[in-house]
Amino acid sequence: MATDDPRTLVSTEWLAAHLNDPDLRLLDASWHFADSGRNAREEYEAEHIPGARFFDIDEISDQRSALPHMAPPPEKFISRMRAMGVGDGHQVVVYDSKGIWSAPRVWWTFRLMGKTDVAVLDGGLPKWKAEGRPLEDMPPVVRDRHITVQRQAHLVKDVSQVASASKLGDWQIADARSAERFRGEAAEPRPGLRAGHIPGAKSVPFLTLLNPDNTMKDEAGLRAAFEAAGIDVARPVITSCGSGVTAAVLSLALEILGNRQHALYDGSWSEWGMYPDLKVEKG
Repeated sequence: MATDDPRTLVSTEWLAAHLNDPDLRLLDASWHFADSGRNAREEYEAEHIPGARFFDIDEISDQRSALPHMAPPPEKFISRMRAMGVGDGHQVVVYDSKGIWSAPRVWWTFRLMGKTDVAVLDGGLPKWKAEGRPLEDMPPVVRDRHITVQRQAHLVKDVSQVASASKLGDWQIADARSAERFRGEAAEPRPGLRAGHIPGAKSVPFLTLLNPDNTMKDEAGLRAAFEAAGIDVARPVITSCGSGVTAAVLSLALEILGNRQHALYDGSWSEWGMYPDLKVEKG
């Protein structure tokens, strides 16, 4: 990524220069599949970028839903952010332990709550560590900070809206899962889900938007990846994936490309793949 934009993506150089800004709030949004054998909170406690707080994607969610880590209700988001000392007037930077993987989901969650001063750290913790930058294992000193939110309903889609888009084609649907899962050739990591994809969806595996070091491709590279998949970045796009995490990588890329008509399908394949009355395509 050529330019630092505190509303989308910032470099490790940018973060190093701003690390001690009083209004910077750094969030470790690392997340792993349940069967990965890794514990993101324990890894955070062992080492994190100085001053980072841990954002628990599974806990800061709508736990009334049977679906995994659905977007939290605004009042829950407010209470968790206040407890973490994140509030109005803060510049938020989110990173994760893989490079660009789960951090965009938290970027999107802030956007959903009407907070736009939030960026993903390009290359995340691996790039920060590879450059020999400082780490710590101490929890940050947190002071309660007032936060106001205004939910931006247009940034999220539910199953009926996605079904309508699938039928009408007024919104393109971009699927961030691997090509094998999209085609229905690989089993889903969550038990009980059918294989395949939403009818009319296009396959845009999130890794096609990243460089080999898990930094985001430049704008030309992002545009080329979407175009190769048959997505017109000038038209509205619904992003989807397995459970709404890596879909946000696509949402972040679309925002970088100047597309302001993107929305994330929060239930994603965890929901669509579960209901036998919803059509599935393969191949």
